[in-house]
Amino acid sequence: MSDQDPDARTEPIGGTPTAPSVIVLAAGAGTRMKSKTPKVLHPIGGASLVGHALNAAYGLQPRAVAAVVRHERDLVAGHIESVNPQTIIVDQDAVPGTGRAVQQGLEHLDAEEPVSGTVVVTYGDVPLLSAATLKELVHHHEEGRNAVTVLTALLEDPAGYGRVLRAEDGSVLAIREHKDATEEERSVREVNSGIYAFDASVLRSSLREVTSENAQGEMYLTDVVEIARGHGGRVAAFVIEDRWQVEGANDRVQLAALARELNRRMTERWMRAGVTIMDPETTWIDVTVELAEDVTLLPGTQLYGTTVVHEDAVIGPDSTLTDVVVGTGAHVVRTQGTGARIGDGATVGPFTYLRPGTDLGADGKIGAFYETKNVRIGKGSKLSHLGYAGDAEIGEYSNIGCGNITANYDGVNKHRTVIGSHVRTGSNTVFAAPVTIGDGAYTGAGAVVRKDVPAGALALSIAPQRNAEGWTLQKRAGTAAADAAAAATETKPESSDSTQESDHS
Repeated sequence: MSDQDPDARTEPIGGTPTAPSVIVLAAGAGTRMKSKTPKVLHPIGGASLVGHALNAAYGLQPRAVAAVVRHERDLVAGHIESVNPQTIIVDQDAVPGTGRAVQQGLEHLDAEEPVSGTVVVTYGDVPLLSAATLKELVHHHEEGRNAVTVLTALLEDPAGYGRVLRAEDGSVLAIREHKDATEEERSVREVNSGIYAFDASVLRSSLREVTSENAQGEMYLTDVVEIARGHGGRVAAFVIEDRWQVEGANDRVQLAALARELNRRMTERWMRAGVTIMDPETTWIDVTVELAEDVTLLPGTQLYGTTVVHEDAVIGPDSTLTDVVVGTGAHVVRTQGTGARIGDGATVGPFTYLRPGTDLGADGKIGAFYETKNVRIGKGSKLSHLGYAGDAEIGEYSNIGCGNITANYDGVNKHRTVIGSHVRTGSNTVFAAPVTIGDGAYTGAGAVVRKDVPAGALALSIAPQRNAEGWTLQKRAGTAAADAAAAATETKPESSDSTQESDHS
């Protein structure tokens, strides 16, 4: 590092600004989570903690992103590669500390060509950090021609955080880790978020001077601040007012707090975009969900995954939809749904279970206490109540009666039921798949359909009714039913005799 006064430079350190490079630190064990799941893989708002961090990093349109991993390496690396396959995976060695992690990350970024310009360092457990904030940090860093720029925040309770120590001119003298700070230093409320913008050459040379001579025996990244300043580099702080953006999740309590705050921001965002949310506190919306104007969400609604809700649809109350597409003007009431499509103007619920592969056509209906799976339902068709439709195809404007089920599983294989258009089925019809019902056909109540029904035909399952006279008196003697039957039996002949006498007179 040169001792030249940086103020004498006419260009930012490193020359003309280029796209920044990013190092995401995701190697920690997160023992306070008390979980078999690595900390950075815990989800909130539809993405893992590290997934949120990577989304912010890629919002910078960076030259490259490296993620440093160690604890549960294969799980974390596999997840990162699944959500951002272009990310460079870096394995941290046994040398502890964020300084060593960044050093190894930079070495990998330098592998093909030495990095120049700005290097942003962030963490895998700050899910509310936005790309916009990182862009502001980079702009502040490059505009000020800084060697190091620290993202900081003012906290009422800074316990546990590294304190930002400033010189009289406002520049940053050093960052003191909480365990290494004096009592006077601990009274400082400005804290280090752990997120930085570095000049690449300053970072590279300063890391060579970082040691592990401290209370924790670790290579602190914070030591780069003093080293860079000692070599004449400008060290500045960029204070963020929104402290939530730099809050990490070290345990389940903090994770829940971050999830609540993220959801508050999501519900506020959608309300400002024209969505009616009757009770934001009981409504949860993943960051991956898309909502149109004039959607209404009633209390107790949760929208997860890639759910898309089109305009004028009403969801809730008490509905949970995951990866569901809801059409314009549809109504979904007290429904659990996953991987389903609900057409324009359709109605679903209450107490309905939509399993993957359900595709309800426009103006259709799946009513109370119905379960569906892998079924395509045509326009205007209705499955109103108390039934199951699985591995089936139903045409347009058919009415499936109460208690109907498709018996699709024979114990080994699953089979399909095909029901045509304008079909009317009686209550408690059972379709023993594979079977096809032609257009305009009917089934009688209680029918068990074991073979195909031609178009326009009526399918009946008829067995002679047999009445076992006196069965209740013989088999249930002494019961209320037997007493009632006996009383009815005694009165009936008297009525009959009276009628006969009248006829003879």
